Amino acid sequence: MDVLSLSRLQFAVTAAFHFIFVPLTLGLSLLVAFMETRYLQTGDTMYLKMAKFWGKLFLINFVLGVVTGITMEFQFGMNWAEFSRYVGDIFGAPLAIEATAAFFLESIFIGLWVFGWNRVSKRVHVLAIWLVAVATNLSALWILLANGWMQRPVGYVLRNGRAEMTDFGALVTNRFGWVSFAHTVLSGYVLAAFFVMGVSAYHLLRKNEVPLFRSSFRMAAAFGLVSTVLVAASGDLSAVQVAKYQPAKLAAMESFWETRSGAPFTLFTWPDSRNEKNAVEFLPVPKALSLMAFHRGDAEVKGLTAFPRDERPPVLPVFLSFRLMVGLGLLLILLALIGWIKGVRGRLERSPGYLKVMLFSIPLSYIAIQVGWLVTEVGRQPWLVYGVMRTSAGVSASLLPAQVVASLIGFTLVYGLLAVVDIHLLVKYSKRGPDDDLSGILKSAPAKEA
Repeated sequence: MDVLSLSRLQFAVTAAFHFIFVPLTLGLSLLVAFMETRYLQTGDTMYLKMAKFWGKLFLINFVLGVVTGITMEFQFGMNWAEFSRYVGDIFGAPLAIEATAAFFLESIFIGLWVFGWNRVSKRVHVLAIWLVAVATNLSALWILLANGWMQRPVGYVLRNGRAEMTDFGALVTNRFGWVSFAHTVLSGYVLAAFFVMGVSAYHLLRKNEVPLFRSSFRMAAAFGLVSTVLVAASGDLSAVQVAKYQPAKLAAMESFWETRSGAPFTLFTWPDSRNEKNAVEFLPVPKALSLMAFHRGDAEVKGLTAFPRDERPPVLPVFLSFRLMVGLGLLLILLALIGWIKGVRGRLERSPGYLKVMLFSIPLSYIAIQVGWLVTEVGRQPWLVYGVMRTSAGVSASLLPAQVVASLIGFTLVYGLLAVVDIHLLVKYSKRGPDDDLSGILKSAPAKEA
């Protein structure tokens, strides 16, 4: 493999692994904040135990997420020096804001939350976890606005062989970035909800701390149901943006080859890229693709043959990933709806079959998010900055294949070890359940509150 292929593989490995941790952090921080808020409002120690238990799992995930995120920043200089030189004037601003504002805010207040149980008032402690949740989501915003510029570059000029920012406001208000932010963050909320429901299902099946885990499940089911529906809505908005600004990606997502108005959506199909057609087409829905992409049944949809071969994304992985993402998304909506109904009706403990399904459904949202990002990033190929800079032009010129192989092996081994540690710790503390001894916190809280 050449330097370009190896560098792409390395970035894919590190990005995919890092993104195992990010979505759970986004959603679990909000759920923990809500749980502790309920303790502050009601004085019910069950909510305190909930916040402590889920907060411990949040911290395990957060620490490993930070560690894996650092290496991604290094790769911009090591493997993608030409890209960094070309877009550094633009990328520097959002990434600097993310690091100096969102990340430091998150880091400071997570320390206050971890070590402040017996040292600050309950209100200050609740405020700390809410600020962590807000900062975590703000961090995602600035990163996704930077990524949104790569998907739809705005507010820049090409000067002296590089892209230079002319309008920071255009980057901040880039609709592509905001839609991506909404879709990504909401997907993180779904993942966190299914994580909480899955772990709660494990304990409900074993009759452990039933009131606590029943309440956790119901809370997560409501959160997950709302989030799954909003993910679908934001996915529709994302498809509209892709159709408008990245028509080749849309064509690859649907394996759509010939340009036509009133384009149908085919329920069952299989791409044949070599012959520029579909090997299988079954059950077309008239005008549905035009309606979904442009919200008009007579709209024209460009087919893959309208683009030169060297400007088309790889069709099969994009097509399969998109179909899998949509299918899993619909399944998650159904599972969350069933869970919410059973929770409202008080039938969770009497539904062992459903609880077992939810326990083993934890990986589904992880898979959906990973294939969703595969659609986003592989579907943009061959562009690193869409329509402006090809991926082949962004790789570091001085790298040798052996150097990338060495770092790829190193990252894979280290990340593999971190994966083992993460899974071990999450499984260990998930099975252990909440701590019963809250005497230290409860003893000190009244004096601090006064």
